[in-house]
This record gives sequence, C-alpha cells and structure tokens, in this order.
Amino acid sequence: MISDLDGIEQPPMANGELVFDAPWQGRVFGMARALSEAGLYSWDEFREYLIEAIAGWEREGEGDYAYYDHFLAALESLLADKGVVSPGPLEARCSEFRNRPHGHDH
Repeated sequence: MISDLDGIEQPPMANGELVFDAPWQGRVFGMARALSEAGLYSWDEFREYLIEAIAGWEREGEGDYAYYDHFLAALESLLADKGVVSPGPLEARCSEFRNRPHGHDH
C-alpha cells in the first residue's frame, strides 16, 4: 500500500521504514490504512485526496512542506465527503485537543 505513494505524496522514510516526528502522525497514518483496509475507501481514492491536498499547498505557496499535515487534511476531506464526519464538529473537537496543556497525552 505504501508503495502506491511515490514522489511528493510518499511519506517520510528512513532505511525503508516510515518516519514519524510526533505520535499523532503515526496514529493518523494507521487510521487511514485501517479505514481503507476496512473498505470505507480504496487506497487509490485516498491517494487522490492526498495529491489534491499537496497540490493546494503548492498553489498557495505558503508555509513549509509538512507531509503529515497534508495527509491529515486529505483524510479529513475524504471522510467529510463520505459523510463519516462533519467538518464543524470535527474542527470543534480538534480545537479542544489543541487547547489542552502542553505535555497532555492526546
């Protein structure tokens, strides 16, 4: 499945292993794979959302490239389009997590 992601949409890797800078990155990657394997969407469908998220960042030309930010945005968009989550409640919940004190286990 990971081999289906190449070029700029390929996740950060070192010595053939995925690299995560923060725990949430591994969690979101795992959720995306699990939902795909459960049949909610195909990995190719997710890949198209990821390509679009990265292309949007490229068009805007703002900020540093942060792979897992784009990965998360792609997953959120796909789940919203599938009717699995609603953007408003999702953003409210994310805001709650962002406002927790530093060091809190999210």
